[in-house]
Amino acid sequence: MLWITRLLVLLLWLVLTFGQLGVPAQPPIASTGPVRPHAHLSSRAGECRSRATVPGVELASDSCSFMGHARVPGQKLTIMVTSHKVADFDDLLQSYNVSHRILNHNFQALIDANYREVAPEGTPPDQFDWKRYFQLDSIYAWLEFLAQQRPEVVTLVDLGASTQGLPIRGVRIAFGGENLTSVFVESGIHAREWIAPATATYFIEQLLNSKDAAVQTLARSQNWVIFPTVNPDGYRYTFKGDRMWRKNRSLFGICRGVDLNRNFPFHWNATGASGDPCRYDYSGPSAGSEVETQRIVQFLENRIQSERIRTFISLHSYSQLIMFPYGHTPERVENYQDLKEIGQLAAQQIKKQSGRIYRSGSIYETIYPSSGGSKDWVHGHLKVPITFTYELRGPPDSEDLFILSAGEIESTASEAFAALQTIVEEAGKRGYYQ
Repeated sequence: MLWITRLLVLLLWLVLTFGQLGVPAQPPIASTGPVRPHAHLSSRAGECRSRATVPGVELASDSCSFMGHARVPGQKLTIMVTSHKVADFDDLLQSYNVSHRILNHNFQALIDANYREVAPEGTPPDQFDWKRYFQLDSIYAWLEFLAQQRPEVVTLVDLGASTQGLPIRGVRIAFGGENLTSVFVESGIHAREWIAPATATYFIEQLLNSKDAAVQTLARSQNWVIFPTVNPDGYRYTFKGDRMWRKNRSLFGICRGVDLNRNFPFHWNATGASGDPCRYDYSGPSAGSEVETQRIVQFLENRIQSERIRTFISLHSYSQLIMFPYGHTPERVENYQDLKEIGQLAAQQIKKQSGRIYRSGSIYETIYPSSGGSKDWVHGHLKVPITFTYELRGPPDSEDLFILSAGEIESTASEAFAALQTIVEEAGKRGYYQ
């Protein structure tokens, strides 16, 4: 692609002698323009004796982008480094006594291969499938096609316009029935996680067209509101500019974007988020500051009772996790035991179907502390009892990061749908939909 010539990624394994890293969020590739040559180093940490090691590395270099968090001993940390700065960054890591190795000298080749798996713009909606990735306009055209083909079941739902004026569009699926509760599926809040919108569209397809009797029963047991991408500006930008872009496209001086999943008005900016607009999980200038956040908040607050929304699912990648609130605190939610058991059963169903290993637990104890997320706001503020976040494929130690081959779309989405079926069925058995 024109916007990047060479990408390398550096995987750091930080085996720290101190406890959990209470560090702020890590920076993005902070540019309003295209990403430039980057590099991939891997490292196994030496004995880092200071809590400031990771933020020190972060602040000392303007040529790297942290692609994750290292908040507990032994966690891996992935960093992108501009290729012409690899030697300098190597010296910097050595000064902090952090050993490392290069995993991928040309990450761009992986990105280029991923772009070749994208369906052409203008692909007719009746040719929509799960063997390729689809751009925003194609997804929206497919949703419109479904509403035209199945008007008695499918209704288009627009939340309103995004920061850059794009519609935030989803569908409501309702086969009819008295007093049904609803499942709300939010996807694509992080732009680079392409497998999430692909999985959301697979959910829609299965609910509408599966011949499996159990799936048909599932589809008719709830009403469904599904938004394949609630960050349309960011998602579109990953096809036109920076494949690894995460945030929305709000402008803050020389830097762009707010991490929408740190912007919700529930314990906003308490932990695991940044106040720096140039960092990749910048929480925004204030709680609920972003148009996209406001659209979701307004819709859910207005519909929570009329739609009887009792289940909320948020789709992300990667790491193969099924998580529940909270992210901002180790404090356990009131139905912790139910959510833990349901999540474990969902993970077991995935293992049974595909052999893939997913872990389940609260966000805080399973992945890392974070605040201002949609799932915590939905559970803590709206009191939606069944609230889960998926981190889809690849595995936690994936060297491909957010680049999942299109050859894995259908199998990933299928196992996620099997987990969804388990979640809804098990929640029903426990009386959550009465």
